Amino acid sequence: MATIFAPTALSTAPQPREKRQGIAFGRLAAFSTLAAPVAAAQVPIANFLPSIYAQRFHISLAMLGTIFLAERLWGAFADPVVGMLSDRTRSRFGRRRPWIAGGMAVYALSTVALFFPPNTVTPLYLGAALFAFYLGWAMIQIPYLAWSGEISTDYNERTRIATFVTVASASALLLVMLLPALIDQVRPGDDRLRLAAMGGVILLTLVPAAFLTLRAFPDAPLVPSPVKRERPRLGETLRLVLGEKLLLRVVLSDLAVTFGQGVRGSLFLFVVTFYMGLPQLGAVLLLSQFVFGIVAGPIWMSIAARLGKHRTAITGELVQVAINLSLLLVTPGNLSLLIGLTIAQGLAQGSGNLMLRAMVADVADHHRLRTGQDRTALFFSTFSISMKAGMALAVGIAFPLVAAAGFDPAAASQSPEALSALLLIFALGPALAHLVSALLLRGFPLDETTHAAVRRELDRQANLAPAS
Repeated sequence: MATIFAPTALSTAPQPREKRQGIAFGRLAAFSTLAAPVAAAQVPIANFLPSIYAQRFHISLAMLGTIFLAERLWGAFADPVVGMLSDRTRSRFGRRRPWIAGGMAVYALSTVALFFPPNTVTPLYLGAALFAFYLGWAMIQIPYLAWSGEISTDYNERTRIATFVTVASASALLLVMLLPALIDQVRPGDDRLRLAAMGGVILLTLVPAAFLTLRAFPDAPLVPSPVKRERPRLGETLRLVLGEKLLLRVVLSDLAVTFGQGVRGSLFLFVVTFYMGLPQLGAVLLLSQFVFGIVAGPIWMSIAARLGKHRTAITGELVQVAINLSLLLVTPGNLSLLIGLTIAQGLAQGSGNLMLRAMVADVADHHRLRTGQDRTALFFSTFSISMKAGMALAVGIAFPLVAAAGFDPAAASQSPEALSALLLIFALGPALAHLVSALLLRGFPLDETTHAAVRRELDRQANLAPAS
């Protein structure tokens, strides 16, 4: 059930001091740095690796789609397992820190394998490297996201934390996109140099970012419950998660968002290179999109303070529907329209990701009030699954579709029909996905007022726990 506790039925105690003052800028900035190396691989893996491995190492589009789909399914298994284990971890270093530290080694080694590959790469090599990469990613990202939701209990402060993390992610993506854009101007077609530059950003930022993050805040304390409950088994836990309707709405909405972004991202370079005939501008256009994405982060945070998270997410998703439908008007000679829509996409793209991420911690609070169990990391792992599944489905569906239409990036030339199909899938796939995302959030009941009531009741129960 997705029962929402009525605000009038709960305490009207004053809001905590944190809401008036907010968390110090420097501490939030330090904490958010870990988002940089974690996010820095997202665009390269989604946008560059498939096309580079297809053109340079001659792995077919169908095989690439299968590999990426299989690896995301592996992530769908690894993420909740890491989330549950992190929630249950008890150590003098806390619940989240040991997982982040351990994941760094796996993440670093797999990054080397993916971005500094040998001269000959087989599908098995790519699959094994991605397998290790997503394991390391889960060990870092899931506890990190859970920790970000535990730093503050305030509705708007959580949006602020999510904004810091999102801006740090976008800044890393900006840097990792800037290097290929520069390389394309100096050494066009040098795929190995592009891969090495992007991999270098990940490796060089990983250790200092982890150091700053792990020292920024104390690990989240265990929250006492006035009622002693047995720890549920795995099957029961999964049933509880699947029965949390608010979480499912957020997760499915994010799945749709990520699918739309994945279709657009995985086909973007193909559209610019083959449909527009401007291969030298692919990385530059992607770079401009992320520049405006960074600028838009604080703007969406301000909008959310007025409209609430779910209404802001709906607004952003509907804007993206209009942007993607407008891509159907792009012709090979109309570069200015493509540039304008790319900038607009950058301004709009962070709305859904930012708001949905901030909403997960609120849903976890509601779940804890209803069940007495803190499953913050598990909930964030479920949210993470939607991100991975969306990207996997995007590549697993979009690549076979454009291949079936006759598009082949390794061919000497492309037919007009294949290029038209490429643009059609590039525009309509994301438009439909963002529309679905907006519909799933319509009427979402957990707004700022309701969440404040939930938090007051949780605080009241926590104060009663020692005497129980």
